[in-house]
Amino acid sequence: MRPTLEVADILRRCGPQYRQTHADGLSRVQRRVMSAIELCRTAALGGHVERCDACGHQRIAYDSCRNRHCPKCQSLARARWLERRQAELLPQVEYFHVVFTLPEPIAALAYQNKRVLYDLLFRASGETLRTIAADPKHLGAEIGFIAILHTWGQNLLYHPHVHCVVPGGGISPDGERWIACRPGFFLPVRVLSRLFRRLFLEQLRRAFDAGMLRLHGHLESLKDPRQFAAWLAPAAKSEWVVYAKPPFGGAEHVLDYLGRYTHRVAISNNRLLSFDGHAVQFRWKDYRHEARHGTMTLTADEFIRRFLLHVLPDGFKRIRSYGWLANCHRTDRLATCRRLLGVKPPAAASVEPGEDYRERYQRLTGRSLRDCPVCGKGHMLRIEDMPGCLPRAPPGPDHAR
Repeated sequence: MRPTLEVADILRRCGPQYRQTHADGLSRVQRRVMSAIELCRTAALGGHVERCDACGHQRIAYDSCRNRHCPKCQSLARARWLERRQAELLPQVEYFHVVFTLPEPIAALAYQNKRVLYDLLFRASGETLRTIAADPKHLGAEIGFIAILHTWGQNLLYHPHVHCVVPGGGISPDGERWIACRPGFFLPVRVLSRLFRRLFLEQLRRAFDAGMLRLHGHLESLKDPRQFAAWLAPAAKSEWVVYAKPPFGGAEHVLDYLGRYTHRVAISNNRLLSFDGHAVQFRWKDYRHEARHGTMTLTADEFIRRFLLHVLPDGFKRIRSYGWLANCHRTDRLATCRRLLGVKPPAAASVEPGEDYRERYQRLTGRSLRDCPVCGKGHMLRIEDMPGCLPRAPPGPDHAR
């Protein structure tokens, strides 16, 4: 059922004024995201007319914008991605959830340098996990894992962090044994945190020396190397947050988790409570106070500002794979893992030739887009196409993975 209030409603009502008020601060990508969400499933993008083959009920189905920041356009992309991941899960193996978070001062720098620092965050967290796991003092094995970038907290403020989903074990150096971690324990968090901090700061200093960082506004003084070094010094002594959650309990629980985290946007429509043209109220969890549930009210201007904080650079991949799950040798290394674990590969998913998006959606989610909303007995059949006046944006890079 469609939510009664959507992010698109807020952008359609207040977006034009926001563009005018913040003309100098909006990037081209942010403007494009706003427009895509505003036009999503409207006549501007075209669509088709459907009629129920039982009761004759008709409806217009407008096309989606397919922008990866749109709350309405993630369901099918998520389902297709999860279908591919299901074939990679290893039964009888514990899976762990490890989160790497940038400290607040570094996050301010990241916002001005999203592409560079997001890449550093992925690189440092990936190298940290692989290095500590390969150390014989800890696991002594080659691991494989998926990393997912999130940049928001429940209050929509800027909070860049990477979620990693990691099988609790790996391939021995000689490739002849599966080495499992201790039950319920993957790798020591303190060790991960220290190495992550060192690797990230080393790479950040190299990026600064290479002139890769943009520094303006309140960070403009950091263009001076001495000022930058002094500003960075406290970060080298503070504790960086690396959080390892308890294991999922098995591969069968991993897809449920991934389905909640992979193709998420900063806020979903079902968290929105009210909008009176001036203020937006939404649900949130305060994780600093035992995940207490509450409501938050923001002006429309502030709500849009916070939503746009999380627009990703063009072409940036926010879901990445490492180790034996990396694209370049995933098939061969997964075959090795299954051989060492003594498990058979999963049966290939059956795909019907000529399957359209509605059939694919039902197969992957179990929910039908064809059922008549009035009589509940008939199927909605396309009877007329309606061309739009604007082209749809291409899907984001994560949709194609």
